[in-house]
Parts: sequence; structure tokens; C-alpha cells
Amino acid sequence: SGINAEYGRMSGIKELVKATNFACIKHTDQRRKNVAMTPYINHPVGVMNILCDEAGVTDIPTLIGAVLHDTVEDTDTSPEEILQEFGEEVAGIVKEVTDDKSLPKAERKRLQVVNAPHKSEKAKLVKLADKLYNLRDLSKETPQGWTEERVKDYRLWASKVCTGLVGTNSTLEDNLQKELAAHGVTFPCSENRYSWCILLKFC
Repeated sequence: SGINAEYGRMSGIKELVKATNFACIKHTDQRRKNVAMTPYINHPVGVMNILCDEAGVTDIPTLIGAVLHDTVEDTDTSPEEILQEFGEEVAGIVKEVTDDKSLPKAERKRLQVVNAPHKSEKAKLVKLADKLYNLRDLSKETPQGWTEERVKDYRLWASKVCTGLVGTNSTLEDNLQKELAAHGVTFPCSENRYSWCILLKFC
């Protein structure tokens, strides 16, 4: 039993390292939109770290899903490649957190709000950590090309998306609440406000 547990743990670590290396290769030429243009890979690794360090997540497929969460959406990676390399569970998590880039941006943002409550628990964890990372980045500096109005709109939208994820992880939700409250944004949205968000197709 102990040997099997240790084997399983080492196998999980190996898969996590493999996934991190995969993400590094896929995001090699990408940069964040901050002034320093830091490597994009800092983001998915940071999302994974938030899950592990703050939320106490030790589930390997969830952590792998976090480090791979932007590969299909933002690189030349196909869903089939994720499935082949990392299996059905990880491929499912990545699919759940991937926007359909063929849709207009406003529609993609609306669907994130509408679909958030219906995601799996593991996908919800990734989305919470992803939004928390991005909100913290916004607090550090405004991305190149962004107006203050766009920053404000992002915070409001992120609050609406994450309201649909409430009940997933209290630590992440508390940290999101503190981050948004520092900028005058309510989280979670009240039930009535959340309904209006969907009705008005906020983006």
C-alpha cells in the first residue's frame, strides 16, 4: 500500500513536470502586456501556484489543467494534443476553461458569466485562480494599451464570472473579495445584480 502510494505520488509529480515543460514550450514566444513584457508562462505557472499555495489544492489533474489552461486558446495546441499527452480528465478541464475564439469577444465574455456555475469543480478552481492572478496583475500596473475604463470594466466582469463560481474554495473567494473590494467592486454580486448581468449581456 505504501509502495503503491509512493509510486502514484512520483507518477503525479512526473506528469506535472511534463505539463509545465509542455506549457513553457508552447508559450515560448509570448509575453504579458505589462510594461516589462514578462514571459507569458509566468501566468499559467502563477495560476498553478495560487491553487497549490493558497487554495491547498494537491490534485494533480487540477494543477496540470491550471498550467495548461491557455495552451489551446492562445497557442497552436489542439484539444487532441492535450488528450493524447495528458489524458481525458486533463483535456476535459482545459476544454472547460477555453473560450471559443471564433466567437466575438463580447459574446465570449458573456458566455463566461453564463456558463461559470455549470463548470466542474476542478475547472471552477482553475477559473478562480486565473481571475485572481489577473486581478492582482491589474493592481500592480495597467497593461499596455488599456484605459482606466477598461481596467474598471474587467474588474466588474471578473466579479460577475466569479460569482458563478462561489462555493468552490473559500480561501480563493475570500482573496478575490479582498482584491476587488480594494477597488470598490462588490463580490459576490447580489442575486439580483447577477441576474441583470446575464440579462444585459454585460461585457
